[in-house]
Amino acid sequence: MTTRQLQAAHLVAAATLVLLAACGARTPVSPTPSIPPPAQATVSIMGASRLTGAQLVTWFTSRSPQPSGAYAATVPVQVLAQIFVEEGAAEGVTGDVAFVQGIVETGWFRFNGSVPASYNNFAGIGATDASPSPARFPDARTGVRAQVQHLRAYADATALTCTMPPLHNPCVDPRFALVTPKGKASTWNQMGNGNWATDPNYSTTILSLYSEALAFHGLR
Repeated sequence: MTTRQLQAAHLVAAATLVLLAACGARTPVSPTPSIPPPAQATVSIMGASRLTGAQLVTWFTSRSPQPSGAYAATVPVQVLAQIFVEEGAAEGVTGDVAFVQGIVETGWFRFNGSVPASYNNFAGIGATDASPSPARFPDARTGVRAQVQHLRAYADATALTCTMPPLHNPCVDPRFALVTPKGKASTWNQMGNGNWATDPNYSTTILSLYSEALAFHGLR
């Protein structure tokens, strides 16, 4: 076989591998993340958002294919994303990653699971595997605030009580006291396997989507 023929064969083999990879198994979240997280990437729960509300919305609405079903949150996604960023900033929590967590928990805000959209519960708070009793919040901002406060309970060892202070907003998280010890999971990488969710792939799913959202805007 000539050198040119060998090069052509290598190109065909590479193209075949790409096609096979594209046809791989899908994750439980639909549509699947297209960009996996870096193997050693560690993302802290406490910190500033890297993406603005507008950037989150641009990524959310530009994905293809779009998830099936109708968007069902009680406020438009433009409003919801901004609430996540604002509430995250108030408590020093990465609100942009919390928005992605909400995507995973609600199936892209389609709410096809056990928690109705009217509950304004974007994080499955109270929807435990045993004796589920999902929390219900009066509006979207309160639901996001509860999620952010619950994240702070997991990540911040100094947030010992659901009061002001240490919180910057009134306590609305009904399960804040159940997180023991406080600060038990300071990174998103530690979520799952009993931290927030039992799914061992919980953190990978969240961080895969977050990595995709960052890459969409040219960030890593």
